[in-house]
Amino acid sequence: MSLYFCAMKRFSLFIVLLQCILLSCNNDTVTNSEKNDQPAAQEIPAAVRQLQAAVLQNPDSAGLRLKLVYALDSINNHKEALQQLDSLIRKDSVNYGLWFTKGQVAENGEDTLLALQCYARAANIYEAPEALRALANLYAETKNNRALLICSRIMALGLGRDYDADCNFITGIYYARIGDRKMAMQFFDAAIANKYTYMEAYIEKGMVYFDNKQYAEALKVFQFAATVDNLYADAYYYQARCYEMMNIKDSAILRFKQSLQLDNSLVQAKEGLKRVSG
Repeated sequence: MSLYFCAMKRFSLFIVLLQCILLSCNNDTVTNSEKNDQPAAQEIPAAVRQLQAAVLQNPDSAGLRLKLVYALDSINNHKEALQQLDSLIRKDSVNYGLWFTKGQVAENGEDTLLALQCYARAANIYEAPEALRALANLYAETKNNRALLICSRIMALGLGRDYDADCNFITGIYYARIGDRKMAMQFFDAAIANKYTYMEAYIEKGMVYFDNKQYAEALKVFQFAATVDNLYADAYYYQARCYEMMNIKDSAILRFKQSLQLDNSLVQAKEGLKRVSG
């Protein structure tokens, strides 16, 4: 434990600097807080309304309020969930978990800037690799090369192959988003080498081919992913997309149906099945 603690403490100056950067990076990230539409009262499930009533009756219960946060987040009422978290943070402003949770809710609500700021605040309180990893992931998705710095820092700690795989994957995401296909492939392969069952890495690797209209090559990756985990719905969905783009409708229909059998909530698969069946 002492070695891990000492290693993580090396992040202190880095995170303080990162916080300063975040406060001035409004032009580097995208804020979509206006998308946080609060559901109408009649759309709020009874269980959530009960939690709201319980919090009103017991306003000092942090446990109840946190349950309400998770419930609100689950129905995409991110605005009220953030308000409830702010109430908790006002009473405990140095609580790592509250800031990290706020970052997650903000990310779910597509408020990228707020999520970055919250993850940085959480990491400043406790330099947990989860918060740093969340920061790096958002930076990668927004084509910000700070993702590479954070990933290299995490990997330097030697926390194990799972963390290395995550950092390779996030680095691959960064290169994929900026259009550097060769580097993206290199890091997705590295992620898979560290974690053979890293299904998201297979999908992103296949998408590099797919986005380049190399549908046959993409199909091979998605087919292999299905052999690694034959219950992974996305592997079949993306096979279907390849077949659709290659105008092989029978195979596309079969794969769309397979993906829906495994995950009936895949809206894109339902839409794809309608397209190719029409």
